[in-house]
Amino acid sequence: MRIRRTDTSIGATIDDVDLAELDSAAFRDIYRAWLEASVLRFRDQVLTKEELQAFSERFGPLEYAPMGKITDEQRANVPNPFVTNISNIIEDGRPLGGLGSGEANWHTDMSYIERPPTASILMAIEVPEVGGDTEYCDMHAALESLPAELSDHARTLSIKHDAAHDSVGALRRGFEHSASPMDAPGCVHAMVRRHEESGRDALYLGRRQDAYIPELGLDESEALLDKIWGYVALDGHRWVQQWRKGDVVMWDNRSVMHRRMSFPASNRRLMHRTQVRPVV
Repeated sequence: MRIRRTDTSIGATIDDVDLAELDSAAFRDIYRAWLEASVLRFRDQVLTKEELQAFSERFGPLEYAPMGKITDEQRANVPNPFVTNISNIIEDGRPLGGLGSGEANWHTDMSYIERPPTASILMAIEVPEVGGDTEYCDMHAALESLPAELSDHARTLSIKHDAAHDSVGALRRGFEHSASPMDAPGCVHAMVRRHEESGRDALYLGRRQDAYIPELGLDESEALLDKIWGYVALDGHRWVQQWRKGDVVMWDNRSVMHRRMSFPASNRRLMHRTQVRPVV
């Protein structure tokens, strides 16, 4: 197994490994690399959904996929609520997965719940001929880029993370548009988060749409969020994943955000996704 860091502040490619056949020593090396690089790419993997789930579960218990407001009975009818499809493919009039083919905005997965997933893992089954890349940005570096006074201010504030919209801006099932970010549903988290394992601080912004700083009035909140977002994804703090079939990419939601580039709707894209819950 070989670990190669990117030329940015995040990201590493791990070669010569089969994620379905990992011994304990190799897994420890992968876990350490994940904490250090925040984003890992594994090429040429051939995993069933069950094997992807088993690999993911080595990092902790799995989180249910975001499905909006559904009943326990509806969830019970989902074939596998832990390994889900991200896709634009329509078969027999029904979508195979969510998020379509449009551009996804910068976001942290499921930051709108009380205990968001620590890791997200995505495996490429079908990839479009052009577009559909995923870009990651370093939120430790974003915090370190803030001027001292702005950084000190951010550490005193929190953000309410909107639960109503997904990363392409569409309403989730069971939600309605809010008249104001002040009224939007979602959990409140500290704006600066300390990574439980590395001990490093990072900005924790979630996504821009309908975000709100409860300590401020709406106009103040909007102006300050716009200012802070200006330090996100600066040069040298981003890494782009150009997908190939068989790629598995995992990232640390505590230290990076990500977004997907758009691609032609006529091109098929199918990914399998898992998400890992916090252990404590």
